[in-house]
Amino acid sequence: MNGLHLPQRVRHHAAERPDAPAVTWGNTTLTFAEFDRRTTRIASALSSLASGSGARVGALLRMRLEGAECFVAAAKSGLVFVPLNWRLPAAEAAAIAVDAALEVLIVEAEFAKTAEAVREALPGLVVVLVDDVSERILPGVWTWDRLAASGSDTDPGLGDDPDAELLQLYTSGTTGAPKGVVATHRNLHNEPEALRIYRWRTDSVALDALPLFHIAGAGWLSTSLSAGVHVVLLDAFDAGHVAELVERHRITHAFLVPSAIQMLLDLPGLGERDLSSLQLIAYGSAPITPTLLRRALDRFGCAFVQRYGMTETTGSVTALTAEDHDPAGDRAYLLRSAGTPMPGVELAIRDIATGADLPAGVSGEIVCRSRNNVAGYWHRPDETARLFAPDGFLRTGDIGHLDADGYLFVTDRVKDMIITGGENVYPIEVESVLAEHPAVAEVAVIGVPDRTWGEAVTAVIRVADGADPTVAELLDFSAGRLASYKKPRHIRFVTALPRNAGGKVLKRALRENLSAAEGVPS
Repeated sequence: MNGLHLPQRVRHHAAERPDAPAVTWGNTTLTFAEFDRRTTRIASALSSLASGSGARVGALLRMRLEGAECFVAAAKSGLVFVPLNWRLPAAEAAAIAVDAALEVLIVEAEFAKTAEAVREALPGLVVVLVDDVSERILPGVWTWDRLAASGSDTDPGLGDDPDAELLQLYTSGTTGAPKGVVATHRNLHNEPEALRIYRWRTDSVALDALPLFHIAGAGWLSTSLSAGVHVVLLDAFDAGHVAELVERHRITHAFLVPSAIQMLLDLPGLGERDLSSLQLIAYGSAPITPTLLRRALDRFGCAFVQRYGMTETTGSVTALTAEDHDPAGDRAYLLRSAGTPMPGVELAIRDIATGADLPAGVSGEIVCRSRNNVAGYWHRPDETARLFAPDGFLRTGDIGHLDADGYLFVTDRVKDMIITGGENVYPIEVESVLAEHPAVAEVAVIGVPDRTWGEAVTAVIRVADGADPTVAELLDFSAGRLASYKKPRHIRFVTALPRNAGGKVLKRALRENLSAAEGVPS
């Protein structure tokens, strides 16, 4: 089964373990045999609606059963699945749909207005409404039942070409306009060595609580199905609901972003919940502070695996394995690292200006080369050219360094690095210090324009419930732990930090908000 891609693995599990549970959403659970049969019918139906192999099928769906079915169905029929960010304004979603040249759009009733905007922008679009509601909310659309009934039980049989395009995700746009990242079966393939990192067993139950339009959500779904384990889908993150699902389904594995881990730890009455089934929590998509990680390790008492990657690398570049999560050992410093390269990944640190390789311990841009790297952006040759170095290494846009043992320490985004008084300050280092203060629930550090220093280190803090720290108190706390040029010059308190769907703090939004606010220092 080593060389099998996602649709082939679904077929394999259906043949070998037909009665094993495959996917659960709400009160519905499908076995692998049922899931295979349903995705075959949807694949057949989509093939008849699309113009041919490589056609784009979009989705305005939360993480739910129909989304999982469409993903696998597209893979079986040689189509490309394009889940859209349903949080976007209708006009932005429509612009992405036009960019992707969608031919079919699968939508749930909640996003009917956005779907209408997409249909207006693409007059020939076929729209399929998955919810059992009146068609009056979207006149002239197909129903999900009609789509399934129009298909046949004959599997299109595709999914064995490693270079066939499968998934098109649009970057979050935190540093510019969204770009379509096109992944192939080869990019999404899960080797046995990679799957072993998660310690899967045949009776494992995975929770997928991230959006389908995010590489962590789509990737974890692909990984879980490829491993042949039961995956429980969550359409909207709620800490109480997560705890309930863990208890009800005896979930063993979960992928959570750090902000979700924080919310789960802060859940009132968490100590009364039975979370003993948890065996492993994978985390990533955003930096985590050592303080939060230690709390999670202590509270959940299970293994943890950190994954570092991006949409353009189709998920993980490195992993900090469960064995490396030892807060009491002599290698506790590794909790600040992102681990070592995944199987088949070449990793290097290069000078941002010259592109020269840098030695261990010296920070520069993280670059990587592997079969997971996508070929580029959809219809964006200039951006694709800038994404890669001449030797084929992908420029991540992240700053970091490798230690003597090959562990990667991710410092920050190139664009988030602060230059103050000619010195480089990496926000995550300042954030890690401030996060140690008991009154700090969350913190993001940014640079704001400063007449004297160029940029001033500024900490934006969400205070822990019941706490009331002063600015002076927090500045004094950081003074003894940071070099003088790294200390925050300003502290701002907020009720919430802006985040994207993957849990990353939108630092560009913070910078814009502070720059526009009255009284920002200059």
